[in-house]
Amino acid sequence: MRQIWKSFRALYFASLMMLIGSGLLSTYLGLRLAADHVDSLWVGALMAANYFGLVLGGKIGHRLIARVGHIRAYSACAGIVGAAVLGHGLVDWLPAWLFLRVIVGLGMMCQYMVIESWLNEQAEARQRGLVFSGYMIASYLGLVMGQLILVMHPALGLELLMLVALCFALCLVPVALTRRIHPAPLHPAPMEPRFFIKRVPQSLSTVLGAGLIVGSFYGLAPLYASQQGLSTEQVGLFMGSCIFAGLLVQWPLGWLSDRYDRAVLIRSFAFSLALAALPLAIMPQVPLEVLFLAGFVCSLVQFCLYPLAVAFSNDHVEGDRRVSLTAMLLVTYGVGASIGPLVAGVLMKLFGSQMLYAFFSFFALVLVWRIRPKAVTNLHQVEDAPLHHVAMPDNMTSSPLVACLDPRVDEQVVQDQMTGPVSAGPEPESEPESEPETVTETESGQPPEDPDTGRDPNFSGARP
Repeated sequence: MRQIWKSFRALYFASLMMLIGSGLLSTYLGLRLAADHVDSLWVGALMAANYFGLVLGGKIGHRLIARVGHIRAYSACAGIVGAAVLGHGLVDWLPAWLFLRVIVGLGMMCQYMVIESWLNEQAEARQRGLVFSGYMIASYLGLVMGQLILVMHPALGLELLMLVALCFALCLVPVALTRRIHPAPLHPAPMEPRFFIKRVPQSLSTVLGAGLIVGSFYGLAPLYASQQGLSTEQVGLFMGSCIFAGLLVQWPLGWLSDRYDRAVLIRSFAFSLALAALPLAIMPQVPLEVLFLAGFVCSLVQFCLYPLAVAFSNDHVEGDRRVSLTAMLLVTYGVGASIGPLVAGVLMKLFGSQMLYAFFSFFALVLVWRIRPKAVTNLHQVEDAPLHHVAMPDNMTSSPLVACLDPRVDEQVVQDQMTGPVSAGPEPESEPESEPETVTETESGQPPEDPDTGRDPNFSGARP
């Protein structure tokens, strides 16, 4: 594992910086609006806009990369995201903030795509599981560290926005200074929604429910904690401990998932979440100790739903369709995460802050009703099921290209389905009278430049 960290530390550092900035921005905006006594509906709408941008970026990001290359796409998106972050300090008009949050989400998804392409290019086949684990750890630690910054700097001034922009500037450094050969362009495989809705309906229901719950948590939990009377430092500790619970639970969850029926586990964890959220749902004011303990337990359970659903679905989908399955699961999660904060924000506005955890409890019970282990026929279960459980980040901190790092997806399938040509723009009209060109040089007699490096493709100065 030490060799993995050494080989990929630059890309892990870039991911860490991005997630520190993203985690801090989400909590800062929630607390800033709470201090200004803005309706919870707006707080939820901002998080929904962020997830909408992430989903949109998953659809168009690979086209930008194909057009201009990995390094330029990453650098451009990091600059745009940094500018959008600072824009929150220049404009107080909330509809403008919605637009800026969409831009932040879209730009970050493009950055995820570049990083995951690079990780896939550099990782050997036998290393993909460890490389993916390191990527997940960096993502979770970045989100936790973003919350802890509020403990050290509780003032909700423009300094925090500058710090977020600084993180997105620093994430540029390891990518812009890389001497490695640029990766081959990857693109997500086409989704097959009708097929997957028929094949893995219970997994998709779980992923949608996880998106509703976790998306609402990231967007509205800071507001809930603030309305419970917590100071900014305490809100940072509360959010940090809850997100750390999501990282902590992944290893025991993997042990359970490999040994017990995954449909039973999903139903059990959903029921546990409904019970754990109940005290926070029925008590308008919660003692500090109860708030931290119940919030930690809720997070332990809610961050189990998405990885279990992914593992459960992979058991019932053939290997050549798992790349498409990854894209389908991420889009489903994104749809839930876009809707959840809006609905929960309306409930909090109408009935009080405790409705956030009432929302969690209700949809956890919906999953208990929806997930029926006896209805699983196993007609399409793959021969090597249950596949080994793989810990998954649960906040759309990855793109549809993350399938290339998933050890459950065969490497040859990745090469066949994700490395084909991607159209970067409209095709020019064909001219039937002209002969097919075989010359690869430009009109000036020079070979064309590579979109990432700006060099002759035959130039071998880049180090592997």
